[in-house]
Amino acid sequence: MSRRLAWLAVCLALSAVGSFIKLPTFVGSIALDSAPALVAAAILGPRAGAAVAGIGHLISAWLGGWPLGPFHWLIALEMAALGALFALLYQRGWKMGSAAIFIIGNACFAPLPLAASFGWSFVLAVIPPLSIAALINVLVATAVIPSVERVAGKARGKVPHA
Repeated sequence: MSRRLAWLAVCLALSAVGSFIKLPTFVGSIALDSAPALVAAAILGPRAGAAVAGIGHLISAWLGGWPLGPFHWLIALEMAALGALFALLYQRGWKMGSAAIFIIGNACFAPLPLAASFGWSFVLAVIPPLSIAALINVLVATAVIPSVERVAGKARGKVPHA
């Protein structure tokens, strides 16, 4: 249990670091905080992926000055759901599918609830930077996951899934 908790703490810390790396957009919370969440999802399972993705987004929103106000709580829940979904698909061997679903979900579906308060022009304007951020996060995570799997000893069953 302590090894699992250590990996979770490392992923949360890296997510916090990634939240400092912002994309230059009109929304100050779009950052590279999701890659560690995707690593946590692949290595530790859906609950860990959801926790790191949700908390990572809240850290990113806080550092960005909460530009969307209370909507960030909803976005954190969406990110948690996407982190868990990524884990479920990835663990079933759908590695490319999990990456594609994460990018599409993050960039296209997650901003939809914002249309009610901010309008469709806002949603359409936020899709390109969200797409770029999601793509970068997925590329970093998929490049790192195989090495982390080896180091974590997942193949030997030392890091149990959630």
